[in-house]
Amino acid sequence: MNPSAANLLNFSIEKAHKSQLQLAKKIIFEDRLPEKICCVAGVDVAYVKNLSIGAVAVLDYDKLSLIEAQTAISRTTMPYLPTLLSFRELPPVLMCIKKLKKQPDLFLVDGQGFAHPYRCGFASHLGVVLDKPTIGVAKSKLVGEIEYSAKKDFAYLKHNGEIIGAMVKTIPESKPVFVSVGHMVSLETAIKIVKHCTQFSRIPQPIKKAHQLAAAAKRRIQTLH
Repeated sequence: MNPSAANLLNFSIEKAHKSQLQLAKKIIFEDRLPEKICCVAGVDVAYVKNLSIGAVAVLDYDKLSLIEAQTAISRTTMPYLPTLLSFRELPPVLMCIKKLKKQPDLFLVDGQGFAHPYRCGFASHLGVVLDKPTIGVAKSKLVGEIEYSAKKDFAYLKHNGEIIGAMVKTIPESKPVFVSVGHMVSLETAIKIVKHCTQFSRIPQPIKKAHQLAAAAKRRIQTLH
């Protein structure tokens, strides 16, 4: 039996969902950011064989130039389970963040925040655990209905009558991303920050850089094997 299968036997999906609901109550929807944001980090995870590769890239907020990059490799302890991604991705990402010499003012996370069926996706889970501002930036919608408006680059995402995030066109003529509060930031500020951090493609530069770091580490591992 592989480690993921063995671990899943000890993993209660019901308890995990209850844990998410409890964590969701701790999410702060107000801006708890410094007056001037100096640096922002992007977070991503890649997978190869039975390994998880966490990557974090810290960028200067104004110039969007790289300040520091870290990766961490750990054994993948559980398979992919819809709505429970954070339990799989937290360990390698926390390992990375602990290695940072320069702690960022906030984290942009490749995943959902509040826009989640249990209101606590990876971005929110990470933010509450770290007690740091986080923003979820997902490539696709997990839950909710889009409330279209006259604005062509923006629409709220609603679920059960509650605004849980926004569909945002970060650059013209591109697919949108789905932005939601992670922790310690308002949705309006989250949208502004995501737009500010986007340059050449729809994905914000900090997340794009973290993805490149994780992909490069994955290629190195594949070459060795």
